[in-house]
Amino acid sequence: MAEDRFERTDVEVAIRRGRIDRKLTHDPRGTRYRIEGPAEDGRLLHVLCRFREDRSLIIITVYEKGEENEM
Repeated sequence: MAEDRFERTDVEVAIRRGRIDRKLTHDPRGTRYRIEGPAEDGRLLHVLCRFREDRSLIIITVYEKGEENEM
């Protein structure tokens, strides 16, 4: 995240103010969700995450929208 100039608060804001953009169900480890939401500075982020069985949230990756083709 530091390389992309994202802070923890950017991810938290994106999750709270964002929406589930895509539900990815074809993963043997479980359903993943892509949340699209704004960072604190207004950049649009994608947060890829999944829930554990204990209902805690795992953040898999975070990237700025439009950069997914560069990954």
